[in-house]
Amino acid sequence: MVVDDHPMWREGVARDLAEAGYEVVACVGEGAQAVRVAGAVRPEVVVLDLQLPDLSGVEVIQGLLAAVAQVRILMLSASGEQQDALDAVKAGAAGYLLKSAGRDEFLDAVRRTADGDAVFTAGLAGLVLGEYRRLATAPAAAADTPRLTERETEILRLVAKGLSYRQVAERLVVSHRTVQNHVQNTLNKLQLHNRVELVRYAINQGLDDDVT
Repeated sequence: MVVDDHPMWREGVARDLAEAGYEVVACVGEGAQAVRVAGAVRPEVVVLDLQLPDLSGVEVIQGLLAAVAQVRILMLSASGEQQDALDAVKAGAAGYLLKSAGRDEFLDAVRRTADGDAVFTAGLAGLVLGEYRRLATAPAAAADTPRLTERETEILRLVAKGLSYRQVAERLVVSHRTVQNHVQNTLNKLQLHNRVELVRYAINQGLDDDVT
């Protein structure tokens, strides 16, 4: 689903996605409308503009996740402000890409978002990781921490370092599907909902410091 209040931009993005083989289930121009429509069409990925006329980007993200819990949201924004990116990711967006990105970069970001990766415009990934570190202050109770397998822990460490699932698969010489399955099992064990929460957990446990 594409959400942008500029018709020409919205239609252009939808056309690029359709030409690349994606099914565009809806195109809308307002936040409240996006939340209502998402509940009906249940998109897997939403390409969302940060600035909409009726609701803030954070409100729309929260509404979309409430309507479709497993939806993956890629922000496509003209704003390169660091706080805008942090606010979006804290609200639950999977990634943040500037509208200045080229067509190929955009389509690659959509593919990676659909695969479960966190995608950021260059320069923002380190900022977001730093924010995860700042937020990860509450120590987890060891007795209540579920046991992960050695492979699950290894993959979690790599994900916390910012590697995409495909990069993890290449590093460990396993299939992309195997990595996805391990990540899903880890999410289930830890009762987490998405990669954002998973990375925050890993940093809280100090797992990101164990990989070079």
